[in-house]
Amino acid sequence: MNPEKATAEPEVVKPVDLDDPSLYRNRELSWLEFNDRVLAEARDGRNLLLDRVRFLAITASNLDEFFAKRVGWLKRILASEPRTITVDGRTIAEQLELVIAKCDEQRREMERMWRLELAPALRARGITLARFADLEIEAKEKIRAYFEEAIFPVLTPLVVDPAHPFPFISSGSLSLALNVRNPATGQDRFARVKVPQNRPRLVEAGGTRFVLLEEVIAAHVHMLFPGMEVTGWHALRVIRSAEIGSPGEEADDLLELIESELRRRRLAEAVTIEVTGRLPESRLELLLEELELTDRDVYQSDGPLGLADLFQLASLPLADMTLPPFLPATPSAFVTAGDPVSFFSTIRERDVMVHHPYESFDSTVVRFIDAAAEDPAVLAIKQTMYRTSPDSPILEALIDAAGRGKQVAVLVELTARFDEANNIEWARKLENAGVHVAYGNPDLKIHSKICLVVREEVAGVTTYAHIGTGNYNSRTARLYTDLGLFTADPVICADLAHIFNYLTGYADMVETQELLVAPNNLRQGLESRVHREIGHARAGRQARVAMKVNALEDRDFTRLLYEASQAGVQVDLIVRGICRLRPGLPGLSENVRVVSVLGRFLEHSRVYMFENGGDPEYFIGSADVMKRNLDGRIEVLAPVRQADFKERLGQLIDLLLADRRQGWELRDCTWTRDITVDSPGAQAELLAAAPFS
Repeated sequence: MNPEKATAEPEVVKPVDLDDPSLYRNRELSWLEFNDRVLAEARDGRNLLLDRVRFLAITASNLDEFFAKRVGWLKRILASEPRTITVDGRTIAEQLELVIAKCDEQRREMERMWRLELAPALRARGITLARFADLEIEAKEKIRAYFEEAIFPVLTPLVVDPAHPFPFISSGSLSLALNVRNPATGQDRFARVKVPQNRPRLVEAGGTRFVLLEEVIAAHVHMLFPGMEVTGWHALRVIRSAEIGSPGEEADDLLELIESELRRRRLAEAVTIEVTGRLPESRLELLLEELELTDRDVYQSDGPLGLADLFQLASLPLADMTLPPFLPATPSAFVTAGDPVSFFSTIRERDVMVHHPYESFDSTVVRFIDAAAEDPAVLAIKQTMYRTSPDSPILEALIDAAGRGKQVAVLVELTARFDEANNIEWARKLENAGVHVAYGNPDLKIHSKICLVVREEVAGVTTYAHIGTGNYNSRTARLYTDLGLFTADPVICADLAHIFNYLTGYADMVETQELLVAPNNLRQGLESRVHREIGHARAGRQARVAMKVNALEDRDFTRLLYEASQAGVQVDLIVRGICRLRPGLPGLSENVRVVSVLGRFLEHSRVYMFENGGDPEYFIGSADVMKRNLDGRIEVLAPVRQADFKERLGQLIDLLLADRRQGWELRDCTWTRDITVDSPGAQAELLAAAPFS
């Protein structure tokens, strides 16, 4: 025996410093990794062809939004607070450089995938994005007639010269940058023609053959400059920041303030410019000077720009190239509830939990509001509205209810990003119809999804509630997975009444018995339950935390989950997007598993489960594990008490965790999945199993 080994001191394992910034993944880069996973669905040959095109369009749309929201925010922070250090220990400048590099990488991959994979695959199936110059004479004449009738009258050529200032380029719009020459003088001018957004981007050229609208305009652009020569053109797009300041500034009228903010957003600073080909240096310098950008903000593309417009192709009605449509099921509990009285009696007898889009939003949530509007016994309806559709049947029902003399109150969140204009329009419609409209606290977004109906019955006034994880939006309810709970539980309904009074009245806080409400007690309620699981684990009892959320961004809660893992708690996380936590690190997160499921539907529901010593607790609601949700918004989580509902939620969590077809697993800092698996996936299984109640 080696005497040195015999006398060696045992290795000391250093405790993990939970304040080490390297333990917390970067928020922005983590979100971009989510977009990588969406892009991987476009690459995945197991998906049908038009569905792959749809995923590519979603990726492009996501990236545009990321530039507007997050790159815009980073640039503002860099200008105002350049010494800011992010949670993961980077400076804002370092983070911005990494983010721009990653965005450019995604742009290149999207272009490559379209040019080398999807466009050839479509062409092989008879769907072609042709060049105008390659069309036969008959097709060109047909498109020329369409141009003269439907496009030419809409176009406005704008030239830059001493009499004409540089034109404003709106965010996300497509333009032609033209070089126009006067043949008499030889003088060149820069001109811009905006490609109209109210015309299809892909112009039909016969059957399933299309030409880009900008190519059609470029082919006929001489009609806009009679007597001049157009010697060259490039397509360009500008993305402007959506960060236009906080609505929390003092204002006598919040609605007017948000309208003012929208006008300011139109003029917000540019964050990036995309151009096809290589612009002449003088033209590029002009654009950068006018837009106040640098060379680093320019992306030179092989085209086409604005791949989000490929939704037009993805929507072609070709059954063999896309998943078949489905008919959402009506929950068995509501099948016989054909009139308002039976609808409410069903909820009075027992809670009903619904899972969209597998179960119909229209025959449950919309019907709930319709029934309340129609029923003479209903006295009042109270509702929050964060995002909704322009043709919302729910808000039409609330207007109808007000017309029938019911007390109707709607909490409209005017600051829902990119839905402000729609919400302002609905707020005015509701007010004009006699609905009591309130906007809440301007410093706290109303993100909760809650509705309360007050009904006069033989036994006295009875209240009914709906608490959901998703917006009251019939359109997105067919695309997003969400959960909703209908209940007549008097304690939960009383809690909701207090919440609505808090939102419409004047108080510092709201007290609830059953509901967890941000920013009052939601963080404390979740954290105390994690601490309880830590106590169970340290006592040798089974301990588990499972959460299904859109994002795990809050640093303090991430730290707590690390502590739970170290104590022996099994932590199972289904996180669609941002995830700060690094699972699988020795001595820290061996007991953590992180899965992300992407598929036909956008996973949007939020579920929280705590083992609770063998009597599991479940909550559903509107809140993600983000600092803004826990501390800066009005959020509501509701307990799910019924044993069969708890069993369903447990099965949902286990099904998603076990998904090998659409599920990605995070190991430390890398997302992986097995692309050889050809099983249906969790969402397909849920579609086949609906209805659930």
